[in-house]
Amino acid sequence: MRHPQIIQGGMGVAISNWRLARTVSQAGQLGVVSGVGLDTILLRRLQDGDGDGSIRRAMAAFPLRDFSRETLDRYFVEGGKAESAAYPLLTKPNFHPTREQSLLVALAAFVEVWLAKEGHAGLVGFNLLEKIQLPTLASLLGAMLAGVDYVLMGAGIPREIPGALDALSKGETATLTIHVEGNRGFDPAKFRLDPKVLLGAALPALKRPYFLAIVASVTLARTLARKANGYVNGFVIERPTAGGHNAPPRGKLQLDENGEPIYGPRDVVDLEQIRQIGRPFWLAGSSGNPDCLREVKAMGGVGIQLGTAFALCRESGMASSIKSKLIEQAIDDTLDIRTDARSSPTGFPFKLAHLEGTLSEGEISRRRTRICDLGYLRTPYRTEGGKIGFRCPSEPLAAFERKGGEEADTVGRQCLCNGLMANADMAQHQKFGGVERALVTIGEDFKLVRTCLRQFGRDYSALDVLAVLLESEQDLPAGREWEHDSALQPLRSAS
Repeated sequence: MRHPQIIQGGMGVAISNWRLARTVSQAGQLGVVSGVGLDTILLRRLQDGDGDGSIRRAMAAFPLRDFSRETLDRYFVEGGKAESAAYPLLTKPNFHPTREQSLLVALAAFVEVWLAKEGHAGLVGFNLLEKIQLPTLASLLGAMLAGVDYVLMGAGIPREIPGALDALSKGETATLTIHVEGNRGFDPAKFRLDPKVLLGAALPALKRPYFLAIVASVTLARTLARKANGYVNGFVIERPTAGGHNAPPRGKLQLDENGEPIYGPRDVVDLEQIRQIGRPFWLAGSSGNPDCLREVKAMGGVGIQLGTAFALCRESGMASSIKSKLIEQAIDDTLDIRTDARSSPTGFPFKLAHLEGTLSEGEISRRRTRICDLGYLRTPYRTEGGKIGFRCPSEPLAAFERKGGEEADTVGRQCLCNGLMANADMAQHQKFGGVERALVTIGEDFKLVRTCLRQFGRDYSALDVLAVLLESEQDLPAGREWEHDSALQPLRSAS
């Protein structure tokens, strides 16, 4: 069994949902579900009535059946909540979650992966952001309970994830060092999760999924290959044209006249140096075309990762109204996509589509009442008293300054948590009377989208995307063949 040559990107909040991932996986490629905010997504799907019963079907397969039933009793609304009613909120991620909070995170990850794998033998991946650390271990455990095959992570340096996967697969306590601002002089902040304590006798044997690090430089790839606390099985090499969070340019940040980061020759990743590391790799960012797939394989890579064409396909979780606007502007070639250096609370550049009626419009963004009610992107920091607190540059200014933040850090910041939920048609009805607006992220390369639209129409499928990419598969070079070890141990080269 060889690695799939096409990886469907793990996009945003609920865009890479289980339906999209399952379709891609059934076709023999790597379908990937996004693991961001899944506990909130599970709650909102139940609140919306779980129309086809899929969520309840997956929950019934979770090892702790009693917990699944309790969750249903608490959150499920037959026929769905009133349209104007607010979704209930969960406790924000923190250092000391209750057992129930950790179980909900694990259950949500289990549901998404279980549904993506249901009814076929294809491979499924699970995508997480390194910047969102506190739910990570419970998310990984839930995905592994569902038999996930790959874990992918970017937006940071995921040095400790391979070791966490090793520990969880053995039923042992996994540990993650949490980045805390102002932690100098204090011991590193550690977050631990013991799967035996969480699940007890219900903990089954777990396989260790392959870990693919998403990187934007040879230096980071080499560092992870040499210094990670477990085996990094491969790399996704992401270029700045990819959607979502991008790595900042190397060197001093410079902006162009539109306020976009300027990337230069130092940001071009030398794939020959990546190949010399000796691990499988895929190329992402304006890579969704047969020519790029051919070139990567000729250079010794496995294949490509792409998101934009999948984000606009029938199976993606993007709200249909947003999808229609993006497709219309793709046809007219009027879509304005910019890499915003300020919008994300993480400090990473974030690629935004400028669409009418969304938070990309300055006036709509300025009118929004600042609130931090989901809290996934909050930053831990040391208080003057030595305790650990949480702050976010997108929260109310007075609260941020009270926690030691500076007003300058709040300028231009957007609430990604609520904006991305709205992208997936799960917008919150806030208590101050407003409905959260979307904040749309997408990649820059629409050539494959336009090809799919011409050949298959506006309701094209993920299978149509794969058909275009693989239509000349017989002409592709063999490249360097990388195989799985049957025992799911570190990868080896077959060449």
